[in-house]
Amino acid sequence: MARTDSAPEVLWQPSPSRADRAAITDFASFVGERETRSFEAYPELWEYSVGDVRGFWQAVADYFAVRWHEQPTEVLDREVMPGAQWFTGGTLNYAEHALAPGDGRLDDDLAVIAADESGAEQMLSLAELRDQVGAAQAGLREFGVGVGDRVVALVPNSVHALVSFLAVAGLGAVWSSCSPDFGPGSVIDRFTQIDPKVFIAVDGYRYGGKEFSTAATVAAVREALPGLAGAVHIAVLGGDAPDGAIDWEAFTDHSQDVDYVLVGFSAPLWVLYSSGTTGLPKPIVQSVGGILLEHLKTLRLHGDLGPGDRFFWFTTTGWMMWNYLVGGLLVGATIVLYDGNPAHPDLLSLWRLAERHRVTYFGASAPYIATCRKAALEPSAELDLTSIATVGSTGSPLAPEGFRWIADHIGREVQIASVSGGTDLCTAVVGAVPTVPVWMGEISCRALGAKVQAFDPAGEPVIDEVGELVITAPMPSMPVFFWGDDDGSRLQGAYFDTYPGVWRHGDWIRITERGSCVIEGRSDATLNRGGVRMGTAEFYRVVEDEPGVLDALVVDTSSATSDEGELILFVVLDESADQHQVAGRLRAAIRTDLSPRHVPNRIVAVPSVPRTINGKRSEVPVKRILAGVAVDVAVSRDALADPDGFEEFLDAARRALGLHTE
Repeated sequence: MARTDSAPEVLWQPSPSRADRAAITDFASFVGERETRSFEAYPELWEYSVGDVRGFWQAVADYFAVRWHEQPTEVLDREVMPGAQWFTGGTLNYAEHALAPGDGRLDDDLAVIAADESGAEQMLSLAELRDQVGAAQAGLREFGVGVGDRVVALVPNSVHALVSFLAVAGLGAVWSSCSPDFGPGSVIDRFTQIDPKVFIAVDGYRYGGKEFSTAATVAAVREALPGLAGAVHIAVLGGDAPDGAIDWEAFTDHSQDVDYVLVGFSAPLWVLYSSGTTGLPKPIVQSVGGILLEHLKTLRLHGDLGPGDRFFWFTTTGWMMWNYLVGGLLVGATIVLYDGNPAHPDLLSLWRLAERHRVTYFGASAPYIATCRKAALEPSAELDLTSIATVGSTGSPLAPEGFRWIADHIGREVQIASVSGGTDLCTAVVGAVPTVPVWMGEISCRALGAKVQAFDPAGEPVIDEVGELVITAPMPSMPVFFWGDDDGSRLQGAYFDTYPGVWRHGDWIRITERGSCVIEGRSDATLNRGGVRMGTAEFYRVVEDEPGVLDALVVDTSSATSDEGELILFVVLDESADQHQVAGRLRAAIRTDLSPRHVPNRIVAVPSVPRTINGKRSEVPVKRILAGVAVDVAVSRDALADPDGFEEFLDAARRALGLHTE
């Protein structure tokens, strides 16, 4: 998979003034004084950050004036994975950093803007947000919530979710959330693993102009959680609280000052979950201090966010990007929440929101950007988007055409921050920085403190070749454990079995001589044809650029123990597209742009592509089904965004391929 690295077009170059005023420039000077050296360019700062792990993370804590109540005795006990212990003896509180004034932020400053698809909006100052958090804490105290107790929520991206989380974090308790569009099985699979004390839930949600009740889901979840001390009802659709639940208004009826309970650096902050498409979702526990330091670093130094900025990312509470968005409060930015369908009443909705509230950092998924591009949307021609300094993209690799669309139709002066990381770390390990250019189709750099490398099959680091994305030094936001994994075997198996002592992330990556990166897709969905391996992301870049193709999923049915199988490409076509003609053009494009070995054996039209709730293609479950694994064993339907659509996909696949799957 070697490449000849010729630099692609530079779409964005930081101006000298932008680079000079960037927070990372100030941080480099701060570290330079401590280390009595200068960091003239980003690669030098990155090398320092992964070469002196203890010194770098101590510098981060000092630069951001972390509010220690008991000072840590050491930064890192040993540089091993898993099992690294960070900032031993230090005590602190996440909510205190999110809610306390100071460092350029005042009580009267706007902390949060919450909007929904109907146009309803709510704005809270820092002081008003803190008052609501204090009231929610009083309600949690009534249920006996204390340090280490779990509070779970089935809530949309709203003020209720934000207030609840900060109240939980302030008490030293542990938060976990699902989006209300999750099916009951998905919610139960997640929440029953962590034995929660309190369950907060809405009675329904609105999406695409329609109302959806969650009453049946809430009832099923409560029945599956017999150990609950309390349940809180949020009447989004106006329904009465069910028996045994208390209305949000009554729950928050008592005002009190926010309580910041001190916990150790490694105390659990929240539980996030893997997609769960092929088994029970992994309950990933990240620490208070680890997330605090990581998000301070990433949002301020890489995102260049601070007081006066307005930070938006389109997400739900079931995706780690919600947790990341909330972290904007840590650096003093105003966070912008949105609940609803991003295409209702049309695809300009989120861009209108950005115009109305002068958003400075606009974040969305790569599929959303692709949808805007394919719809020939031209937001900057209709709206004043000059406030936007950065457009962020994640969830899947952003195609070069997506880069071009942002430059052409949002603004040439806009930095394109394509980032990649994931739920397992709740951050980006490769991304952007305001002092490094943006090359077409490439992620600008490896993140500070993330010792990302590409490993070849022998476990050796390579440059300008596609290899396994690994992290070879510990990071504070790595999971402290999986809930219920008492002996650590599940965590060990998830990340460290392939390369002992080295984190295997599960992606293919190519790191260029310039330090930029390209994510080539999931390594467990590799297309291996005649010994030539290719990541699926590279394949999709060619396929989805073909006119008439709306979505695609490719599966290599080969296995490690059998002869080469078929390469099958499933495509969703525009209604006006001729399947035979599109298939011919696709085969020609793949042969020319990729390789003759990767021309699909079959191209199958399907009504939709199966994706997880978080929007990721379900390549591995489909591959297992095509190999003969029973459907119910290969995939958890509750983990899919559209279970009914999955059945339609299977029906189309069966007819085209002559399968008899059950």
